[in-house]
Amino acid sequence: MAKEDNKTKIEKTVQAAVKQAPVEEKPKEAKKERKNAPPKGEKKPSGKPQEKDDEIKHLVRIAGTDLKGSRSVLLAMTGIKGINRRVAKILVLHSGVDPKATIGYLEDAQIEKLQSSVDNISNIIPTWMMNKQNELISGEYKHVIGTDVYMSLTEDLNTMKKTRSYKGLRHDRGLRVRGQRTRATGRRGTTVGVSRSAPKK
Repeated sequence: MAKEDNKTKIEKTVQAAVKQAPVEEKPKEAKKERKNAPPKGEKKPSGKPQEKDDEIKHLVRIAGTDLKGSRSVLLAMTGIKGINRRVAKILVLHSGVDPKATIGYLEDAQIEKLQSSVDNISNIIPTWMMNKQNELISGEYKHVIGTDVYMSLTEDLNTMKKTRSYKGLRHDRGLRVRGQRTRATGRRGTTVGVSRSAPKK
């Protein structure tokens, strides 16, 4: 009995010593910092605007064309007929507007700057980027946008038809203009091919 009492006493003292001993904390490994990570305490900026009170304009009208307000300025400008990405970038940088900003959140003054740069497009972009170079009648270099693109196209087709040029005749007859084959492709309406006579009885 005495031996068992001694064992229990020893076990109790060991357990008490373990409880009283300070626990050694393992040193924490320093976390590796990510590239392009925001500094501590700052949240990464989101694509949405910080001001929630401003309402987005779902349609922004520039040069007689309704542009989607949810798109960025650079991509929204390509919605205007006759303006591609390269021309849009030149116009946006000339007007001093952020090309990555959402066009629906722009102020009226910024939209007016974009409108004025579109109106003076022939003075901003170089001559080799214009879509109407050395016009037949006036010999001017200008860039046509919006509904003027369709008007200039129909005018060009009509002048070719009136002068009875080869391209004009092909347009007039509804045939291929640019040297494509017509024997087996591009058939519309009545088929163009060999007409076989009915067998004799």
